[in-house]
Amino acid sequence: MDSLRAALADVVGERFVTVDADVLAARSVDHTGRYSGRAGALVRPADTAEVSAVLGICRGAGVKVTVQGGRTGLEAGTVPEHEDVLLSTERLTSIGPVDRENLRVTVGAGVVLSVLQRAASDAGLLFGIDIASRDSATIGGMVSTNAGGLHTVRYGHMSAQVLGLEVVLPDSAIVRRSMRMGAENCGYDLPALWVGSEGTLGVVTTVDLALRPVPEFRVTAIAGFAQLTRLIDAVRIVRRLTGVDAVEMLDGRGLDLASSRLGFAGPTGLPWYLLVELAGERDLTEELAEALERCDPDDEPAVGIDAAGRARVWAARDAFAEVVGLFGPPLKFDAALPLDTLAAFVTDAVAMVTSRAPGAVPVLFGHVADGNLHLNVLRCPDESVLYRPITELIRDHAGNIASEHGVGAHKRNYLDLALGREDITAMWSIKRAFDPDDFLNPAVMFPDWLRHPR
Repeated sequence: MDSLRAALADVVGERFVTVDADVLAARSVDHTGRYSGRAGALVRPADTAEVSAVLGICRGAGVKVTVQGGRTGLEAGTVPEHEDVLLSTERLTSIGPVDRENLRVTVGAGVVLSVLQRAASDAGLLFGIDIASRDSATIGGMVSTNAGGLHTVRYGHMSAQVLGLEVVLPDSAIVRRSMRMGAENCGYDLPALWVGSEGTLGVVTTVDLALRPVPEFRVTAIAGFAQLTRLIDAVRIVRRLTGVDAVEMLDGRGLDLASSRLGFAGPTGLPWYLLVELAGERDLTEELAEALERCDPDDEPAVGIDAAGRARVWAARDAFAEVVGLFGPPLKFDAALPLDTLAAFVTDAVAMVTSRAPGAVPVLFGHVADGNLHLNVLRCPDESVLYRPITELIRDHAGNIASEHGVGAHKRNYLDLALGREDITAMWSIKRAFDPDDFLNPAVMFPDWLRHPR
């Protein structure tokens, strides 16, 4: 390791390589605190050329590399398992000038989402993705997991924001592909391959991103429902509205916990709440009011028209990010289900938690317009009693087991619950074409039966 450390230091400088045991231990635990690994070194290159050189050195030394961004992932995607070198993108923080005419900007992979959001806002524009970990999550990591978030119903996932990428391949080659024209069909759409590949096909170093005009008007409301089936009927109504910008489902259990533990002063008392935001070039308050009347909620909706009012409504959603960590690391499920099966899944999943882990507390929320659902099980120290059964339950209700958090290392051996073996093997062929030695992110995505066949 001493010779490897020296070689890496020659590239990035002594201060940007560490083998300190305490630092490596802290860097080898995922965001949930549930999963940990072991690393041999941490290296923090400053630019694409240094990333390329670092990969070349590690590959030549036969040392595996795990890429880390903001380390906000929830599926152990940045947890090393092989005494890996941790390659951090935290110094790749350049932000180019905002192109107001073409609505785009070029940023480094280590740029934090909230920093990008401020840069867009300063230019009178917005970035279409927002997630709760905005102050820590990096753009490179969001590209790698194809992150979604609060406004997916309007702007889509990260794949819909990416106009181009610069990527260092496992063999150290640097590839840059950027769409400058509206119609470009020159060969394979390589950026589409890298988006969502979770760092298995290369290290994203620079990203060209689409920006959006800022809507002149916004209106937000939250309404409670006694039955989940009626909330889902309401989702079918509101997701067809002009200017729909966010549609969030919130579990009343979570809001009750937020009220009792955090002093949350928002709506409580009903089992389910629906948060809806519309945005556009004209005031859509009347349209939202008419839609909510058709939805026939079981309480009087709270409506926010000005910034302060909208913030009060959004406080309900923001409370969930805090409340799920009150009882230690939660057990998380990241699913997407058809609206037709979502209520049945929730009923079955809650019953399963109650029977298999009597002391646990299930809390659900999600971007429900497209069926996204996050099930967080609080007070569940032993995930073995629930993880496979609930993951199989997602499959049995025609759901997707990886909606927006990725597969990571945690779900790699559950991948065949979502994809056929032929599908997984085809992806493995692509991985082997780019990385025949499987030295880049070697614990991520692919199941052990492929990586370590008997």
